[in-house]
Amino acid sequence: MNPAVGVVRGRRVVTPDGVRPAAIYMENGRITAVRDFDSADAPEVTDFGDAVIGPGLVDTHVHINEPGREDWEGFSSATRAAVAGGVTTLVDMPLNSVPPTTTVQALEEKREAARGQCSVDVGFLGGVVPGNGVELSALADAGVLGFKAFMCESGVREFAAVSISDLSQAMPLLAKADALLMVHAEEPSLLLPPAGGATATQYATWLATRPAQAETKAVERLITAARAHDVRVHVVHVSSPETARVIDEARRRGARITAETCPHYLTFAAEEIPDGATEYKCAPPIRNRDTREDLWHALRMGWIEMIVSDHSPAPPNLRLREIGDFFVAWGGIASLQLRLPAVWTEARARGFSLDDVTRWVSEKPASLVGLDKRKGQLDPGADADLVVWHPEREFVVDAAMLRHRHSLTPWLGRRLAGVVEATYLRGGLAFQLGAPDPPARGMLLDRSPA
Repeated sequence: MNPAVGVVRGRRVVTPDGVRPAAIYMENGRITAVRDFDSADAPEVTDFGDAVIGPGLVDTHVHINEPGREDWEGFSSATRAAVAGGVTTLVDMPLNSVPPTTTVQALEEKREAARGQCSVDVGFLGGVVPGNGVELSALADAGVLGFKAFMCESGVREFAAVSISDLSQAMPLLAKADALLMVHAEEPSLLLPPAGGATATQYATWLATRPAQAETKAVERLITAARAHDVRVHVVHVSSPETARVIDEARRRGARITAETCPHYLTFAAEEIPDGATEYKCAPPIRNRDTREDLWHALRMGWIEMIVSDHSPAPPNLRLREIGDFFVAWGGIASLQLRLPAVWTEARARGFSLDDVTRWVSEKPASLVGLDKRKGQLDPGADADLVVWHPEREFVVDAAMLRHRHSLTPWLGRRLAGVVEATYLRGGLAFQLGAPDPPARGMLLDRSPA
């Protein structure tokens, strides 16, 4: 049940004014006040002591493949994983489902599939593919939170890559709707075949076929087009610090551009990936140790503003772990439930704060998709979405704890810091560690006013 009035308090509450003891007052699903810790005088007060209380996480890059490929991932399993990881809002990518969300009819099919299944609030992106320009304005009017395009092959035939010419035709329509365009940026002409004699089971072979220059060049071309049409663009899963620098320079020159990276680029290093470990396969690929550290520097400098999961699981038979061929295996990394501890574990080792992590995983993603008045901060008037977690507690990731449809992930067996104790969705308890799950009560979000 969603309590009409309640207070949650703790000694470490991540407020817009910093981390401090505070009491959060909630009524009818919204935060009504954030007051001093000792002010709590409501009839229902839950005291979480020294746990951290922050705004629920917002993940704007999640692949839920229902309808059509729900054996890869579906709304029920994905959102149950999300809420167990402190995520209260996610945005579903338009591809890998069948049909992809490139028409209003497909959007309605997606919403119908999601209805009644979601444990968190869910919004949707539309897709930009060759030839669907007539659908873009209608999709914007139908409430998508943004659009997604690929500058290289996506891997599924239903979602074709766009050229710069295609983007130049779509951008005026998106600009008129003030719609956000998210782009997978890799320049196809710079993607390489495996070298002769290279071993397909070695990660270095996969890495060599997708050089960082392909990402940077594609982003440079994207920026030129975006500036010409004054459209908001967002570069997804940045893997290269040089790309981050190019984005920052363009922003300083007035381009309306933002960027994200993902936990796997900030945790793993190509040199450490075992032969045949296809659970690490993604595009752009995980790069070397120096690149990993440079990406942390890009976060410190503000060149990259947020960290999202790019959660993209697939059935084990498509991962081909027993063969270990990085070129035949389906790519994508499953991490939706683990984003908070994965990011915190690496961030604290580099001297970052709770405020930093909250900005990256909650505040900035909410702002990206226009939900900043409702999500991502503990402000009066915002939805009462909270995550309660223990940054000092550690755990080892095992398959039994993961709620994704498929548990294969590069984090299996890894020790992480940051245990989620509870998640509140619009004032109601949506997850409590060790307790049965309450009924799913997530809402479907659109661009309509709150």
